[in-house]
Formats: sequence, C-alpha cells, structure tokens
Amino acid sequence: MDRIAVLIPCYNEEQTIAKVVRDARNALPEAVVYVYDNNSTDRTAELAAEAGAVVRHEYRQGKGNVIRRMFREIDAECYLMLDGDDTYPLDCARKLVDKVLEHNADMVVGDRLSSTYFTENKRPFHNFGNSLMRSGINRLFRSDIKDIMTGYRAFSYEFVKTFPVFSEGFEIETEMTIHAVNYNMQVENVVVEYRDRPAGSKSKLNTYSDGLRVIRKMFQLYKNYRPLRFFGALCLILVLAAFVLMLPVMTAYLETGLVPRFPTLIVCGFMALAGILSLFAGMILEVIAAKSRRDFEYRLNRVSAEKRKK
Repeated sequence: MDRIAVLIPCYNEEQTIAKVVRDARNALPEAVVYVYDNNSTDRTAELAAEAGAVVRHEYRQGKGNVIRRMFREIDAECYLMLDGDDTYPLDCARKLVDKVLEHNADMVVGDRLSSTYFTENKRPFHNFGNSLMRSGINRLFRSDIKDIMTGYRAFSYEFVKTFPVFSEGFEIETEMTIHAVNYNMQVENVVVEYRDRPAGSKSKLNTYSDGLRVIRKMFQLYKNYRPLRFFGALCLILVLAAFVLMLPVMTAYLETGLVPRFPTLIVCGFMALAGILSLFAGMILEVIAAKSRRDFEYRLNRVSAEKRKK
C-alpha cells in the first residue's frame, strides 16, 4: 500500500502534463504519481511517463469512468486527486494530504471559489454554475462545502473504498460531495489558488450539456438520499395545485349547489391522490435510506479493518 498516491486523470493534456507530474513529485517526493490516460490522441501518456509518473489507461471515455478505475486499482493511505491541466498550484498539496493523514479527514476539498477562481476563470457561465451548485447543494443537504466542482481533493482509504462511482462524466465531483455529506463523513475545506489554463490548452467541460448533467445528478441524488423531503415537496406541490384548481369549482357549488366542471373536479381528485401516494412513497423510501446508512457504517468498519491488516 502506498503512503500517498497522486491521481491525475488525463485526456489530451500534452501541453501541461509533464509540468504537473514534476510539480507533484517536488511537492510530495514520497508519493507515487499515477496518470490515467483516457484515450488521448496526443503525447499525454508518453510525456507523463518521461516525467516520472506511473501511466495506466482507462478506455471508457469520461472522467467518472477514469476515477472508478483509479479507486479500484490503487491502495493508499491518502489519495490526492488533481487535474492534468496545470490549473492547481501544488503548494497546498501538503496541507490537503496532512488533513487526511494527521486530522483523520475523509475528504478534503480544494476550495478555489474562496481565492482566485472568479478572477482567473474567463468563462462567466462556469463561474455562475459553480456558485449555483454550491448554493443548491448546501441548501438541499444542509452542508457547508465551499467548492462543489473542484477537481483538487484529497481522500482517505476508507472514503475511496466505500464510494460507489455511478457517474461517467464530470458530474463525478458532485456525486463525491453528496456521498460524503449524506454519510456524515469528515469533510474539510482548504483554500487553494486557481489559475486559468495556459494559452492553447482547451477545457473538455461543456458549459451547457455538462452543466445540465450535473444539475440532474444533484436532484437524482437528493431523491435517493433525502426521499422524504423530495417526495414530501412533490406532495405539497400536487395538493396545493389541486386546491387552487378546485377553488372555483367549490365556490360555484356553494353558490348554486351545482358542479359545472366535473372534469376539473376529477383531475383535482387524482392530483390530491397522487400527492398522498407521493408522501407515502417518500416515507417508505426514507426507511430504506436509513437502513442504507446503517449498512454503510458496517461496510466502513470492515474497510477500516482491512486497511489495518495491510
């Protein structure tokens, strides 16, 4: 088992990968640097190997698929993950790692948004999206994560080996964050600097399509992890809508003793029934989610025991 493993997922980063590997080795000389190449069509893998990294490959496209492969194959006491685009200075690497090794953190978030992100990043919709996701997730899950979408994180062995990766693309960071919050894992924030990509280096993140996927993932995980709140809100919406639509019908009935719009009355009845069913579905799923959290604790204890044996 490695003491520290530096994980760098890469796709067509030949312009910056060698510098990132060298910076990682200088900042953490005792670490093993792993570069996972995701079907690059340039010299990314070759340059990473020349710079001293252990190069491996993931042939299914997508950052989530790469991270699944990394987490499955590598055993380490502490994992430091960063992007290969040279946007994260490594001067904070030791601080992130020490939070895991010395302070028992399960996930350490490299917080770009509290430092230079909004001045360095030249894509205004990315800035807006990061702020929106931070606000949305912290409100929905009642957490205090400073940067939801950052690719600069450190993890414990227990986090990595109990984290089920379902995402295939860039929504993986959202999934990591919500997983840690839902299972009450120790999450800490470290303010890190951010610098924009060097000239000629292009982002693989599509502002609109990937942004929509991230938002969809957020609500999907909210439904899975907080089912009573999700379906309770749906129940409230349906019942209120039914009440509003039924008001004119009830008013006419009280005034004339007649029901002039039977179709509206029937629709309102079905909407109210759907709302009640939604509430009961949420109650049942909440019990299942509570059992899942208990089972996770048993699984976490087993992983911790396995780590001690290694």
